[in-house]
Amino acid sequence: MTFSGFKVVKEALTGYRGWGPLWRNPTPKPAYDVVIVGGGGHGLATAYYLAKRYNLRNVAVLEKGWIGSGNAGRNTTIIRSNYLLPGNQPFYELSMQLWENLEQETNFNSMVSQRGIINLFHSDGQRDAYRRRGNAMMISGAGARLLGPGELREMVPFLNFDNARFPIKGGLMQERAGTARHDGVVWGYARGADKLGVDIIQNCEVTGFRIEDGKMLGVETSRGYIGAGKVGVSVAGSSGRVMAYANRRLPIESHALQAFVSEGLKPVVPGVITFGAGHFYISQSDKGGLVFGGDIDGYNSYAQRGGLPVIEDVLEGGMALMPMIGRARLLRAWGGLVDMSMDGSPIIDRTDIDGLYFNGAWNYGGFKATPAAGLTFAHLLATDTPHDTATAFRFDRFNRGYVIDEKGVGAQPNLH
Repeated sequence: MTFSGFKVVKEALTGYRGWGPLWRNPTPKPAYDVVIVGGGGHGLATAYYLAKRYNLRNVAVLEKGWIGSGNAGRNTTIIRSNYLLPGNQPFYELSMQLWENLEQETNFNSMVSQRGIINLFHSDGQRDAYRRRGNAMMISGAGARLLGPGELREMVPFLNFDNARFPIKGGLMQERAGTARHDGVVWGYARGADKLGVDIIQNCEVTGFRIEDGKMLGVETSRGYIGAGKVGVSVAGSSGRVMAYANRRLPIESHALQAFVSEGLKPVVPGVITFGAGHFYISQSDKGGLVFGGDIDGYNSYAQRGGLPVIEDVLEGGMALMPMIGRARLLRAWGGLVDMSMDGSPIIDRTDIDGLYFNGAWNYGGFKATPAAGLTFAHLLATDTPHDTATAFRFDRFNRGYVIDEKGVGAQPNLH
């Protein structure tokens, strides 16, 4: 089934009887060349690129729930490549370029909207740091604009510019950034992978690995044993628990990250805005809801819900930035599990077990990285060599002293 405007019109005129399932619901085979553990955006993107670019189609994606039930459906949908460090910037710029062609690539409406992101600054020191970041973005081709208070007042007049504690002195804008529909991204990759022959196995929880003499043989699941030539683990906040099946301890912590949406309002927020004097970011969905978030919960957790102190902190940040938000009703909140690394940057690498590969530790950056994470993890699985843009994301960087600390806060996962 191919999507097009003509198809939509035809179905509207014929009672919508021609729409079929987006992907099959197959029975697991006894064995696969590659098994991807985790049916979120990263796992499905990996399977898609394995089949599309590396012609590896005897692939299965195993998801313990249903597609999109994890972090893929529990984020604030922001996409951007406004990074500073050389270990990060090329990777996220690759992701941005893939986002820009994603809907044509997958023939699915992922609702990619490049409305721009503005990172506000509130002091001279913060301005200088953002100018440096903007220069790095310009060098990499990501693009950046440094905005003064006058230009900002014209673009976003509803902000609290004259707050005595947090005066807005300007902002750094990436015009190519924006948002994408998280469900649409997952469904598009799932549909694309399925069309290329990948088996997407839902309600199939991995309960163990079968390893002999240091070599991965397959996975134990709630639906029986499945043999595998290679196994790629891509399970976000559950990374520690899944890798424990292989007796491997990861340099990460799992925390709940909450997000919120208000009742539907008329268009007011033109793109994505981040508060530089606290952790608060906001955009507006196509349905009119204000979508916003902030810090992770400060304690380790595997629960897809959060605590009240973070809700209070996020709403305080919103009120400080744009007091009008106080008149909007909070519609709902949700929590996703994020795997926080020691330096705030991801890991895409082989393990010391032959045939076991890992993609995780995405901190706050998992959704925006989806296309590039899938492509680079697929490259690693297919070739056993890291992709050019992901060579810095290795396990041993902590031992070698090559950390990628974008925020410069040290080995404190709760601060990244």
